[in-house]
Amino acid sequence: MASENQRLKDENNRLKGEQGKPEVKANGAKKLKENYSSEKERKVPKKHIKSSKNALVKVDREKILEYPEAELPEDAEFKGYEEVIVQDILLKTDNVLFRKQKYYSPSEKKTYVSPLPSGYDGEFGPGVKALVISLYYGGNMTQGKLLDFLSNIGISMSAGYLSNLVVKKSLNFESEFNEVYVSGLASSPWQHLDQTSARVKGINHTTNIICHHLYTVYSTTLRKDRLSVLGVLQNNQELQFIVSPLTYLLLDKFNVPMKWSHQIQRLPQEIPLKSDDFNGSISVMQ
Repeated sequence: MASENQRLKDENNRLKGEQGKPEVKANGAKKLKENYSSEKERKVPKKHIKSSKNALVKVDREKILEYPEAELPEDAEFKGYEEVIVQDILLKTDNVLFRKQKYYSPSEKKTYVSPLPSGYDGEFGPGVKALVISLYYGGNMTQGKLLDFLSNIGISMSAGYLSNLVVKKSLNFESEFNEVYVSGLASSPWQHLDQTSARVKGINHTTNIICHHLYTVYSTTLRKDRLSVLGVLQNNQELQFIVSPLTYLLLDKFNVPMKWSHQIQRLPQEIPLKSDDFNGSISVMQ
């Protein structure tokens, strides 16, 4: 009778938009399995052994710490060393005054000046440039905070130069991106590709993620259609098409009408065609 009354109260509360009495199950003892049904369950777990973090630490220098002899008893015997690795970092300027040799040729009326070493173009060396770019893109530091940071360690850099360094001087990164992507595409006969939506200046775009176990590349396009994906797989270059024996195998596999196969046979074979040339040839045949 009590359980029936409680059930009716719960139903009444539910109709009023409230929750009924929660059903709380009693704790039950775990039953031990006697019959193991899989190899994973029969496997004896291995004891976890914590590895030493020092195994991954690169030692840059060694220093012997001598115990003060005046504080040692007369019968103290040397028993070797106790090793302790202490991790630290040095952050200091490396400002260089280059004295470039200069020569003048009266016969050629031309001056010859020794060039700066590679990476030292402009007023800043490769070390500070790499640090700024790493902190800006990897550490998400603002340009204002970067200027404060550089000033605190003794580097005088203008806001304009910093802006050009992290925003405008990207040609080297674009070249490196292309080299990584081309090598990645050539390194494997298969590629993973996924897409996700993105907003660029308030307009809907699509970000394409191309990867396998060696690399990952992100490419954002305005559309997500098949031709856009082909453009991404061609490294965003102008689309090119080629008619090969594989073309006819795919046409047959996808049950494309034979008339199109006959039409395509009139196109140049085994020759890469740009989009305009390919579409122009198709229009002429039609």
